[in-house]
Amino acid sequence: MEAKNDNRTKWLHLRLKPQEQEQIYRHFHQTTCREISDYARKILLQKPVTINHRNQSLDEFMAELITLRKELNSIGNNFNQAVKKLHTLSQLPEFRSWLLTWEMEEKLLQEKVAEIKNRMAKIEAIWLQ
Repeated sequence: MEAKNDNRTKWLHLRLKPQEQEQIYRHFHQTTCREISDYARKILLQKPVTINHRNQSLDEFMAELITLRKELNSIGNNFNQAVKKLHTLSQLPEFRSWLLTWEMEEKLLQEKVAEIKNRMAKIEAIWLQ
């Protein structure tokens, strides 16, 4: 039995204006095709082309989550530093100073947690529409 040769041996050349080429490449970059020749072949043969679709609300959601994570990390680091300081205190004036710092950090933490809850509620409301 002979093996069937599926190699593409025929060439098709096109001349395009720069604007046409730019438009074709812009559409090509929105697809899952890895090569421009694959994209052109599918279009010319009227085969289906899978287009990538970016969900803008999901992108915004991810940006919000990244911001919230950074804020929580910085607050957590500050809190850890305050607790380490507590373990090293040996005199009452140092303890009072630490207590004031801790109260400010706790207030900031409570505010950020409330802000995170509000943002999450807004995102949830948008997401569930």
